[in-house]
Amino acid sequence: MAGRQEYVPDRRTVLRGAVLVAGGLLLGGPAGLPGPASAAVIPRVYTREEWKARSPRHTIQVLDRGPTHIVVHHTATQNSYDTSAEHAGELSRIIQSYHMDSNGWSDAGQQLTISRGGHVMEGRDRTIQAIREGRHVIGAHTADHNSHTIGIENEGTYATVAPPAELMTSLVETCAWLCLVYRLHPEEAIVGHRDFNSTSCPGDKLYSMLPKLRDDVTARLRKQLDHLSEPAGTELSLEQLPDHPPRPASERVANFYHGPAIGERDTSL
Repeated sequence: MAGRQEYVPDRRTVLRGAVLVAGGLLLGGPAGLPGPASAAVIPRVYTREEWKARSPRHTIQVLDRGPTHIVVHHTATQNSYDTSAEHAGELSRIIQSYHMDSNGWSDAGQQLTISRGGHVMEGRDRTIQAIREGRHVIGAHTADHNSHTIGIENEGTYATVAPPAELMTSLVETCAWLCLVYRLHPEEAIVGHRDFNSTSCPGDKLYSMLPKLRDDVTARLRKQLDHLSEPAGTELSLEQLPDHPPRPASERVANFYHGPAIGERDTSL
């Protein structure tokens, strides 16, 4: 048609579209990136249906925006030698029951859980759907910061020992996926629970590993963006990610074993 101008999206728009499509492929969406591209981006996440979660007591609140930070936790449970998916499912059921029956919450407080065998489990209801849509499920894991943080519980207690390699590999993959979907820079976005609250969580040893975790996620994310450049039709780079509030600069005093999960500014359990 005469006089019609073709719309050419800028790189940030293309990046946003590409990462949201990648998130949408988690459950095998029919459109979007080719199979090899999506496989390089999205980790295997066991759904609540797969681990037989209870229904939440109330409707879980979902915000029409993504989180600004990824909070790393440990579960403060025993360091189990059972690395099976069945054990990971049982762990998720135990956590959910404790959060609902002992804490009185509507559902499990964390959005995601990673077992010592490296199995990634959906936590709070609607988490996978929200990630696919670039939205944020409000959890109950970091007091006064639940409205802008997504929490990953890592099975075990890591005050003096390091998490197993299988867990750390899955943690890197999961953080890279979340950074890609939500357009977060790993150096700014990945924090420990103690960065926001007075707690020993995620344990001294795991907390000391966060700098390497950020580096590993950054390296993986650069590879993913390079891998996605061809199907996206443009060069994608880490430098295109927008700025977010920086992570806290200093460690908080550790007064609690696992730490507070609900604060005065949290209105949704």
